[in-house]
Amino acid sequence: MTTQDAATPSWHPERLAARLPHLRRRALLTQATRAFFTARGYTEVETPYAVPAPGEEVHLAAFKTTKVAPDGTAQNLWLHTSPEFAMKKLLAGGAGDIFQIARVWRNGEASATHAPEFSMLEWYRADADQAGLINEAFAFLRAVLPPVVTCRGVTTRLDHFETLSIAEAFHRHLGLDVLASVNDAARLAADASTPLRQGETWEDLFFRLMLGHIEPHLGHDYPTFITGWPAPLAALARRDKADPRIAERFELYVCGLELANAFTELTDAAEQRARFTADRARRHALTGTADWPLDEDFLAAVAGLPPCAGIALGFDRLVMLATSAPRIADVLWL
Repeated sequence: MTTQDAATPSWHPERLAARLPHLRRRALLTQATRAFFTARGYTEVETPYAVPAPGEEVHLAAFKTTKVAPDGTAQNLWLHTSPEFAMKKLLAGGAGDIFQIARVWRNGEASATHAPEFSMLEWYRADADQAGLINEAFAFLRAVLPPVVTCRGVTTRLDHFETLSIAEAFHRHLGLDVLASVNDAARLAADASTPLRQGETWEDLFFRLMLGHIEPHLGHDYPTFITGWPAPLAALARRDKADPRIAERFELYVCGLELANAFTELTDAAEQRARFTADRARRHALTGTADWPLDEDFLAAVAGLPPCAGIALGFDRLVMLATSAPRIADVLWL
């Protein structure tokens, strides 16, 4: 962004005109998305944006607001970081296969591919497994995007995809067994021949290696679904029955962009409570506060959640792929 761009409001005719082709493509992409899921029997839903508990991701910061009742009593609410909790409550209530294109908020995020307020496409299918969800996500890409997409200097063909496990990716690009070091930061640092930074946890080092050595190779010639995430890094996913060290989670990369994150959903309320308790303790250690109460309503819903799988896809990044826009700001109306 130039100095002139920064000083000119985003609604200025010249700046808006530069974005209009992308924005009109965005509108068509929204229509195509709704048509894809409606044709597959999904119901579009809408859930509240201001909620008592915005999520339990340790490293996501939420925007806080206050709800004032007619009698003057006040309640703290947060703008959700994902509609996941609300949509799973609907699943537990019997809503069936559902999708939503929602606005979500994550405080402190801003870059060429991040915005503090953005759009997320999220969908859930009952009785789906990881393989089925991967195939559906790929079918969605092929339905709404051109056969070849280029974004940020990377070109990807959508005629086939690669499935790669975390273990395979770390072995391929770093020559190490990442699952052998889970929760042992010193061992992972030694295996990766990298110094451990002061205060760095195993999770911190995992993502430093992931960002620096693994992600740059993902989703280039064709989409990459990366599976088999270490269980401590998938707080809402079911553990793999064949290998409890990993969870049934995958991420999707296209043109080098992380596009989606998906789980075969955890339906054990007691295990979910234990994971949330551990995550809240970690967040308290990092920030000094627990911020919001535990979402007991969600935990009650988990107990009644049918077997299902769900995926969250960054809709603005999808528009970037469709338009070859280099920045997320180029595909936002304002």
